[in-house]
Amino acid sequence: MSRFLVILITPMSKKKIALIVTICLLAIVISLGLWAFVIEPNRLVLNSVTVALPNWPAPLNGLKIVAIGDIHGGSNFITEAKIQKLVEQANAQNPDVTVLLGDFVTGSKPTDPLMSQETVARNLSGLRAKYGVFAVLGNHDWWTDGFRMLKALSDVGIRVIDNDAVRIIHNGQTVWMMGVPDFSTQWHASLKGAWDKITTPDPVIAITHSPDVFPELSPRITLTLAAHTHGGQVSLPLVGRLVVPSMYKQRYAAGLIRDGDRSLFVTTGVGTSVFPVRFGVPPEVAILTLVGK
Repeated sequence: MSRFLVILITPMSKKKIALIVTICLLAIVISLGLWAFVIEPNRLVLNSVTVALPNWPAPLNGLKIVAIGDIHGGSNFITEAKIQKLVEQANAQNPDVTVLLGDFVTGSKPTDPLMSQETVARNLSGLRAKYGVFAVLGNHDWWTDGFRMLKALSDVGIRVIDNDAVRIIHNGQTVWMMGVPDFSTQWHASLKGAWDKITTPDPVIAITHSPDVFPELSPRITLTLAAHTHGGQVSLPLVGRLVVPSMYKQRYAAGLIRDGDRSLFVTTGVGTSVFPVRFGVPPEVAILTLVGK
């Protein structure tokens, strides 16, 4: 028996083992690459989160907000058909409010957009929500012509509320939606236009593009919704998120962040930017249900 085993473990057998190991490793690398560059960036998941808020009025319990960010029309896998699918999934949640958190297009100058502002807006025109669809603009929108993006959205009935506020009455209770300009391209600390419209002491929800503005905002704002980070696009086991475009790095990368009685939710977004890759951070439509803490 022992002689038989010795015969089996020959130099040729070792070469075969090395070849099999090499093939397996290569298959793993190819599979991971396929997942990161093709499969995951092309997904669209529903991320349902219940957000408990202190001092939240009982009539507002169950208020449902669909939050969508970083569409980046024309980037990898973000076709018109994909945006239309996004609209269908958002509407299927029967939201009270839908918010669009900026970066509708991709580019750093007016000649860059891979998909025009008008094309993106037209494909978002089917969005529906009980109290309305509201938007703010992101850095890519301003880099490529923010006023053109603003007009394109307005023309299809989507209200852009940068430095503006809208009153919503749900079950007889007021809640304000405030738009905060993008931190890196348009932020200015006064927000006078928005605050002038907030005429009651009721809860305020802020929508903005980059979460980095959060520490600068008034404690009067109960909840802030943001995007921009893409969740880092890549999150590796044990290592975490490799690159997060925020000066607060991992802290504001994604999900729900608490700061005393204030809360921030950062969606991982839909498209990709810079590198057409996602790993461990699938594109999402965030569905937030707000309740009292």
